[in-house]
Amino acid sequence: MNHRNGFNPLSRTTAHRRAMSRNMVTSLFRYERVTTTKAKALEVRKAAEKLITRAKVDSVHNRRIAAKFIADEKILNKLFTEIGPRMKDRNGGYTRVLKLGFRQGDAADVVILELIDYKLPEPEEKDSKTDKKVSAPKAEAAKE
Repeated sequence: MNHRNGFNPLSRTTAHRRAMSRNMVTSLFRYERVTTTKAKALEVRKAAEKLITRAKVDSVHNRRIAAKFIADEKILNKLFTEIGPRMKDRNGGYTRVLKLGFRQGDAADVVILELIDYKLPEPEEKDSKTDKKVSAPKAEAAKE
């Protein structure tokens, strides 16, 4: 039976699990989107949501508690200056899990864990007309 189990040990030692969780939360805050297995995402989500709740109030105490979990100072600063204020009006549910399918090698469920207000970066458009105009005078100058 699986009664009253507070977390999924993910078949790892405590030190490995803590290090993996810290790294994945840091990556989530850095890129705002990570691809991982479903079991890992559900575990990492717990820690990430608690840290975002702390980041909504920028105080020395909250920063120190978050710094125990996030070693990178730039990411810690991003959490308190960008991510926390963005989530100010939400009462929880700061992340979402999107299913991708199954991994080729071991058929594990693969998901995307992302912040709820994540927006896909827009690709930069190149004007083909301007490229032709720039290259045309160079070609004519080479002929002379």
